[in-house]
Amino acid sequence: MTDPSLRDRAVQLYDAFTHEHRDRRTLLRQMTALAGSVVAAEALIAGIAASPAAAAMIDPKDSRIVGEMRSGTEAGKPARAYFVSPKDKARHGAVLVIHENRGLTPHIQDVARRVALAGFVAIAPDLLAPQGGTPADEDKARDLIGTIDYDLALAQARAFADKARRLPRSTGKVGIVGFCWGGAFVNRMAVAGGIDAGVSYYGPAPAPQEAGKVGAPLMIHLPEKDARVAQTVTPWIAALKAAGKPVEAFTYPGVDHAFNNDTSAARYDKTAADLAWGRTTAFLHRYLDR
Repeated sequence: MTDPSLRDRAVQLYDAFTHEHRDRRTLLRQMTALAGSVVAAEALIAGIAASPAAAAMIDPKDSRIVGEMRSGTEAGKPARAYFVSPKDKARHGAVLVIHENRGLTPHIQDVARRVALAGFVAIAPDLLAPQGGTPADEDKARDLIGTIDYDLALAQARAFADKARRLPRSTGKVGIVGFCWGGAFVNRMAVAGGIDAGVSYYGPAPAPQEAGKVGAPLMIHLPEKDARVAQTVTPWIAALKAAGKPVEAFTYPGVDHAFNNDTSAARYDKTAADLAWGRTTAFLHRYLDR
């Protein structure tokens, strides 16, 4: 689809499916009306949706890092997380990597490896672990996210952060980065406490009245075309500034929600993603290395 207006409408329809009604039959009907045929609609959906088969940027066996999936119990419930760290002897800050509404996917594990290569200990929790863990079916994962015990998820993330502070090669500082649902979770963690810095990618924000409770510096990445998220993020940024909280906010012109996700061909924008990533890692080093 080469018409930009039709492409934008397709992305909006997919976002409504992902974040609102989650009815695939409705999505297919709407996309068919837009694209002209079921076959074209299916191709359009495939281009926008994240692809589990997309190649990882960082090989799990990369010699510069060491990673493993760990399972146990946190806050009295089953817990699971992917731990990745640089293979060196230096001390590093730790970063929690919070997944989208599809759970701890291979893509988020890949992002954790990128965080490790940037010089941090990365911990990517599966916040669906108390519900049996991230399923392979992304539609089921989205349904599970809608029923998550949010207080439990915050408690488990806090438990992972506390453990990260005590790691032998830790600086004692812990940051958090999250995407979409995970971006919203970053804002919630900043309100709840327990982190030293947070980076939110296109995540809906809490009520502005909560800004006064934030105790950590925040960086916020907002796509220009993401009107749904901007409705809450724009007043959130204003409230943080009014409350005197350290916040850095960037809007990326001409890009869509999920522009950092390289497994979604129609959404990914390498220029914006690289710029945001450079800003993210510099910000986290500033607050976690000392």
